[in-house]
Amino acid sequence: MRALQYQEYDGPLRTVELDEPACPADGVLVAVGATGVCRSDWHAWRGHDPVVLPHVPGHEFAGTVTAVGPEVTGWAVGDRVTAPFVLGCGICEYCLAGDPQVCPDQQQPGFTYAGSFADRVAVPHVATNLVALPDEISFATAASLGCRFATAFRALTGHGGLGPGQWLAVHGCGGVGLSAILIGVALGAQVVAVDTNPAARDLAVELGAAVVVDPGVVGDTAAAVHDLTGGGAHVSIDAIGHPAVAAASVRSLRRRGRHVQVGLLLGENAMTALPMDRVVAWELSVHGSHGMAAADYPAMLALIASGRLDPGRLVRRTLPLSEAEGILAELDGTPGPGITVLIP
Repeated sequence: MRALQYQEYDGPLRTVELDEPACPADGVLVAVGATGVCRSDWHAWRGHDPVVLPHVPGHEFAGTVTAVGPEVTGWAVGDRVTAPFVLGCGICEYCLAGDPQVCPDQQQPGFTYAGSFADRVAVPHVATNLVALPDEISFATAASLGCRFATAFRALTGHGGLGPGQWLAVHGCGGVGLSAILIGVALGAQVVAVDTNPAARDLAVELGAAVVVDPGVVGDTAAAVHDLTGGGAHVSIDAIGHPAVAAASVRSLRRRGRHVQVGLLLGENAMTALPMDRVVAWELSVHGSHGMAAADYPAMLALIASGRLDPGRLVRRTLPLSEAEGILAELDGTPGPGITVLIP
């Protein structure tokens, strides 16, 4: 099969011919119909999130089942499917409790094994991890769900408890931030979008943000959010993964507000300090959000199939896999807003 592979961190991403992955006994093999390009792939390529080299990235995908393991029931060749980027083992206490996104024995395509920048990708433990894709949802749209959109959905519904009429502050309007804006608006919230990129702010407004903030102009982002929302956001997320942004997100909250950390804080940034005096005095909540379990997908997919949510609006560029050898290097700079999807 064809795949995009790099041999070393920061090394060139090249089109290569590889053997198809083996079909797991309790899993399936999926012909990739589309795969998203995520900043998490960039983190691995840069060596911030170490992987075994050489490596095939890609963890947001949708496609068609081409092989079924002998231990699998309920799935067949030809089924349209997608999967979360965190694949639980299916047997630990966390998986059995419905939380495979924090499984200690999890696997992640594009990180712990070869990912979906390829013609085929394997999905193990499908009883826990595979998601049936409704016919109304295209592969390109579904490829935006596995990491950014699903993570944002659970961050706002499972952790943030965002409700109609509340204020949501989104710090960073990349893929996950724009997803959060789209979801927040659909939930009836008012959204403040924060980003230094004017194109990203314009897209945030297009997706329904009530107001946008340029940190380079206002200086104190948190103070600006407090002024705009009449006392602070009910829910705020760091969708970038930067120490200053995480702190600003917490300071953007009103009393009893909820901060959700979605952007990755890796390496030296993993020890990021937050204004805990404010957290204690105002009884703020701080949550981490790491994807969403396959069992929680139906509610999100139903909203998409009904037209209430349209993540396809976030897909701003599609490229053939064969023309995407420079795609991760693009993320070193300031990429265009929206999501890029690769088509094998």
